[in-house]
Amino acid sequence: MIVFWFLLIALVVVVAAVTLAVVGGGSEAVLPEAEPDRVADGLPESRPVVRADIDGLRLPVAPRGYRMAEVDDVLDRLGAELAERDARIAELSAAAAAPRDAAPAAAIDLTKDAR
Repeated sequence: MIVFWFLLIALVVVVAAVTLAVVGGGSEAVLPEAEPDRVADGLPESRPVVRADIDGLRLPVAPRGYRMAEVDDVLDRLGAELAERDARIAELSAAAAAPRDAAPAAAIDLTKDAR
């Protein structure tokens, strides 16, 4: 019999709380609009993306968001590809800046030896 009265009182309290929440809210929303999650430190727009930018990038986590391990794998791959690209560009730039007189001189010497 005590359990019955306890459950009855609990039911009345719950119904009263829900009624107060619905009626007390009026026409205004109970909770304010939530601000959307934004990346705190996004990728730079004023210069090309480098490996350090990818390493420092952190995406917001949401209850029904992305799988962090998958996104981290993609970011690791993107960072590695950017690092390879930057290394290749540096290599080609160094090769283009090298003195070009050495190659024609060797070609001239070969032609003189052939005669």
